[in-house]
Amino acid sequence: MCLVMTVEPGLGGQKLIPETLDKVKLLKKYIDENNLEIDIEVDGGIKPENIEDAKNAGANIFVVGTAVVKSDNIEETIDTLRG
Repeated sequence: MCLVMTVEPGLGGQKLIPETLDKVKLLKKYIDENNLEIDIEVDGGIKPENIEDAKNAGANIFVVGTAVVKSDNIEETIDTLRG
């Protein structure tokens, strides 16, 4: 597994830094080109509005904290995140 931090580490509730998804794309390309079996985990700023962008970049494991904890409906938010 390879972890890509999509925010500056250390403080919850930050917004995802869009440029970090370029790193995910590059990593996914390397993994595919070398026939490796490595999961890509993203951590930071993941929420229903941007999880598809992270998936499309190549991530397949998502750390979601604030988006769930501060949700008005936790179950609905989790269902939305799962797609």
